[in-house]
Amino acid sequence: MRDRQAFRGARRAREFEAFVAGAAGRLLHTATLLTAEAPNANPRARRLLTLALAHTYARWDRLHGEDPYDCARQYLATRFARATWHRYGAFGRTRPDPRSPLAALTPQERLILVLRLYEGVAEEQAAALLGLPRDRVHTICDRGTATLLHPASRPTPRATGREMAPS
Repeated sequence: MRDRQAFRGARRAREFEAFVAGAAGRLLHTATLLTAEAPNANPRARRLLTLALAHTYARWDRLHGEDPYDCARQYLATRFARATWHRYGAFGRTRPDPRSPLAALTPQERLILVLRLYEGVAEEQAAALLGLPRDRVHTICDRGTATLLHPASRPTPRATGREMAPS
């Protein structure tokens, strides 16, 4: 009996390691997009990824044919949403990196754009995952896309009264 449990535990560990080797890079990139951190300095995204992988590992034996990547992505999205929308946790207290192109978006817009455009999640699935109506997800996605494509122009510097002489 112990041999069988040890064999199952070793097989589970090998399967999970293979999953992490294949999916961790993309999941980390997704988490980095959500937190709008710089790719080389992303502690919040790494923490989010660690939590998602730990959750997936805990559910590993109960997945029964479900895609473990979907499970990890769903947990990543819901954990980010809960932490930022409710303004608690490690993800809600900090501001995004201003150099990130996604920094101009609200956390909700970032989440929906990343799910819809980067991860390719259907509108209906994103709406069900986030508990929002499909039309609301569509509207938020359109607004976020418009913000990225047509950023607000920066205010022009005030005239100082001195003209710069051409050199």
